[in-house]
Amino acid sequence: MTPLILHHYDISPYAEKIRAILGFKRLTWHSVHIPIVMPKPDLTALTGGYRLTPVLQIGADIYCDTKVIARRLERERPEPTLFPPGTAALERAVSVWGESIFLPLVTIGLAAGMFPDDFVADRQKLIPGGFAIESARRFVPSRLDHIRANLDLLEQQLADGRPFVLGDACSLADFSVYHPLWAMRATAISSGALEPLVHVRAWLERIAAFGHGTVEEINAAEAVRIARDATPESRRADDPGDPSRRRIGDPLRVFPEAYGRDPVAGELVFADAHEIALRRHDPRVGEVVVHFPKEGMVILPDA
Repeated sequence: MTPLILHHYDISPYAEKIRAILGFKRLTWHSVHIPIVMPKPDLTALTGGYRLTPVLQIGADIYCDTKVIARRLERERPEPTLFPPGTAALERAVSVWGESIFLPLVTIGLAAGMFPDDFVADRQKLIPGGFAIESARRFVPSRLDHIRANLDLLEQQLADGRPFVLGDACSLADFSVYHPLWAMRATAISSGALEPLVHVRAWLERIAAFGHGTVEEINAAEAVRIARDATPESRRADDPGDPSRRRIGDPLRVFPEAYGRDPVAGELVFADAHEIALRRHDPRVGEVVVHFPKEGMVILPDA
């Protein structure tokens, strides 16, 4: 059986989202710890340049962004499901809302001095508009207002006794809201906002109780070897509803719209309404297929 390999680092909130999902689905996986800052030569050999965390590897198939990773893990183990019947659009809306807390938390962490100098210098290149400490300090009150307003809504949502955000069943929405709040505990400025929220804190404990599944540590060289020795599993399929009329074989570039805009170039091999996958070749890892969500990505011809 091809192992699930997660490329991540411990303090990444988005990696915690996937680690918690792996626990929820009771999966066994291999852990590769990657550098927090560039360069990340083993990771980018696999992805073609994408540098954000986390990345899921299954043989020679590489999954970038938690949206496409979550869908792949759902296929790996459909039960318990991340997508309870009748919740698809609501789950996505709540996930976007919950993850809106993440960037305000980055501002607070920067103002609190919790990031080392090399991390700040690296993110200066990653985030459009910069990553300035003095500017962050000015915006802390506004960011705390944003977080408080959202936490108040979540407290009200959970006050009727429901165990999870959308009701009786856990869903991807829970993990999308959970991981920014998991990160809130890292600074005194933000962690205090959780104290009066009885229902939110109880819900956080329920999600944390899923754990992280069964983990085996491996090194990056072993992950590269696994990719090199494997054949991509991805089937070839056009997206017949694609409004841009892309077709298998088209040369494309894909990069995140918000930040970390390092383009990945390759040949279109699979697409549907939610996902796009590019076949590419790297001297170290051989032929791989790199998967992205369509939402939140810019997809351009590689002319």
